Amino acid sequence: MKVEIEVPNYDPSRGFVFKWEDGFEIEHKIHDGVAIIKANKAGLISLANHLLNLAQDGYSQGYHFHLDDYGCLEEGSTELIIERIMD
Repeated sequence: MKVEIEVPNYDPSRGFVFKWEDGFEIEHKIHDGVAIIKANKAGLISLANHLLNLAQDGYSQGYHFHLDDYGCLEEGSTELIIERIMD
């Protein structure tokens, strides 16, 4: 099965644009010092989209996004921060 995603183009006037797949579910927990991410198919595709989005030229070192249980992660999840470093 082939999965295709459309990554929003970088636009400095808009900043980071999240593109969520319908029905996504993502959970992030820390267990014994290990980060665990659990997600359904839509959640994994959404995460892949966000990572590819952040990989685009234009985002500077230190640019980051937060995922938390106030809207995008499952209730009780630990906050997850993804930050870009330069190559």
